[in-house]
Amino acid sequence: MALKVGQTRVDAPRYPWPLTDSPCRCLAAFFREEFAKHQRCLHQQREYYSEHAIEQAEDVLARVMAEIDQLCRRDDAGVVIEQLLRQLDLVTNLSAQTEPRHLH
Repeated sequence: MALKVGQTRVDAPRYPWPLTDSPCRCLAAFFREEFAKHQRCLHQQREYYSEHAIEQAEDVLARVMAEIDQLCRRDDAGVVIEQLLRQLDLVTNLSAQTEPRHLH
């Protein structure tokens, strides 16, 4: 196609938008890693809790991890997932173990 005077044409590579196939892929990956941190912490603290408590926490973690993509599609995803992380933090106390220099 010929260009008219004063027009420019830029042929930029056509990369897909980062969130076109999933509106929350990055968010889901971030939250998945946060839940995985709690899972690792829970595993390290296993000796301090009853087997029943560990099973319940692991069940919750497994269900959340399986549904994280659907949770991230909700309009209130940040609020819902934050509440879940806070509840898990009551068990794992992971936030108290975070070194201040690693906070962003």
